[in-house]
Order: sequence, then structure tokens, then C-alpha cells
Amino acid sequence: MASSSWGHMAEVDTGTDQRQNEEIEAMAAIYGEEWCVIDDCAKIFCIRISDDIDNPKWTLCLQVMLPNEYPGTAPPVYQLNAPWLKGQERTDLSNSLEEIYMQNIGESILYLWVEKIRDVLIQKSQMTEPGPDVKKKTEEEDAECEDDILSPCPPVKALNLGSSENQAEREELPPIDHGVPITDRRSTFQAHLAPVVCLKQVKTVLAKLYENKKIASATHNIYAYRIYCEDKQTFLQDYEDDGETAAGGRLLHLMEILNVRNVLVVVSRWYGGVLLGPDRFKHINNCARNILVEKKYTNPPEESSKAFGKNKKVRKDKKRSEH
Repeated sequence: MASSSWGHMAEVDTGTDQRQNEEIEAMAAIYGEEWCVIDDCAKIFCIRISDDIDNPKWTLCLQVMLPNEYPGTAPPVYQLNAPWLKGQERTDLSNSLEEIYMQNIGESILYLWVEKIRDVLIQKSQMTEPGPDVKKKTEEEDAECEDDILSPCPPVKALNLGSSENQAEREELPPIDHGVPITDRRSTFQAHLAPVVCLKQVKTVLAKLYENKKIASATHNIYAYRIYCEDKQTFLQDYEDDGETAAGGRLLHLMEILNVRNVLVVVSRWYGGVLLGPDRFKHINNCARNILVEKKYTNPPEESSKAFGKNKKVRKDKKRSEH
């Protein structure tokens, strides 16, 4: 009897795997470049959904992980990534996806989910409110769960380029280096670094990074930068949590302690379905520290501590309530 039961379970697993593979192939064929494989072995995928392919006004990234029990007895594990999706709007969309699952238990539902999200975006684009590119990012909402506040799937976050900026500052794309990834319990972290001397370059580097589909589909793209202003003897600096609450501030604090200047560091995190707790902050900072050391942005410890004491004046690109 035990042997028969084991054989039946193996048969079910094989059937489920085949159904998943068929759905994955279909989604890739239907959506082409909008469909992105994050981790083939763990069956984590991301699809970029827009209200209009040629002239998108609203965009959202749906990240899904297919558990072994899907589609038979369990839904996909999903994340909705968009900078504008907050509060009741996020709740309503999540409820709609869960309702679709409940109405189609045992069936493949990824296509239904994508088209439902597209319908929501199309309805939103027909409203009079502006698109996310011109809306100011509000303060982070209260955390619902340590990994449930999700990343924007770019467009690049707008940076306020003040009129006081030196017109002679370089705007060409600086060289971008990529660090060695760190993987822990299916989550992968990777740092990216570029030298910057003005806000325009920060924006240019971010735009270039987001052209990479893998980076654009990361669950979080946390960044911080420090630019030394020779004339005022102060630092222009800022950070972005990108949904990973407090991660950007910790990253900037690390850069202050190391006394680095004229550099932008971005750390991408691809969430693997297992909560890491405080370890995630350790990995983010380790990635950043490793690439800063590798590219020789750090000073000896004694010089860093002296300089940190002398350069406490900073000028922020955006006002923030937390550090």
C-alpha cells in the first residue's frame, strides 16, 4: 500500500510539473520581452504590465513564485511592484487576484491575473490623475510585513535638479561596476556602483541600470549617493529604500562611516520566498562595502573616522523625516 501511495504521489508531482512548464512556455510566448525569468529552478518569474505597450502611462511588475502544489491545491505566491500602488488601491487589486484564484481553483491562472491587472491599469489611465513619473513619492507607509512592501518597477525615480546646479557638470554616463552576488535562502543581493559628481549623473546611472530586465525586476533596488560640494565644503547626499524600509538609510550611514564621496551605490535584491529577518540588512551592507573596497573608495579606518567627524554638514536632495 505504501508503495502504491508513493507511486501515486510521484505521478501527481509529474503532472503538476508538466502543467507548470506548459503554462510558463505559454506565458513566455504570449508576452515576449515583458516576461522575465528570475530563477528558473525556484520557478520565480516577473512580468511587466502596462496600460499601453507603445505609450505606457501606468506600469506594474507582477512577480510570482510557483509552489509545487500549484495549480492543483495552492495559488502562486505573488508580489505587486509599483511605486504608486499603496493603501486601499493595493488591497483592492490583491483582493481581485485572490478572487480570480478562488473562482478557478485547480486551473492555471497567471494569464487571468495579468489581464486583470492590465484592465485596472487601462481604467486608471482613463482617469485625469497624472502618471507616476510626475507624482511625488510620499513617505513610506507603515510596514505590513517585513517583505510585503514592494519595490517600484521603474520608471526611474524623479530627482529634483535645482537651478543652482553647475551648468558645466558632466551629464554623460559614468562607468558602472557590478559586485559579486550574495545568495542566502534563495534571496540574491548584488551591488552596482558608479562615480557621480552631480544629480544628473545619478539619474542617468539609475536609468541605465533599469534598462537591464533582471535589475528592473528586482524586488528592491535600494540606493544611496554622496557627492562632495567643494565650494560649500559639504556633502549632497540622499537615499532610496525602494520598499525595503530603513535599508536606504542604513546604506547611506555605511557610506558616511566609510567617508566615501562622489559615488552612487545601488543594491538589488531578488526575494526568494523565504523571510530573512535582520540578515537582509547585513547582506545589503556587505554587498555595498565589498564593492566600495574593491573599487578603492574607502580610506584607512583612522582617516575615515577623522573625516567623518569633520564633515558633518550635509545637504539633502529631498527632505526626509528619518535618517
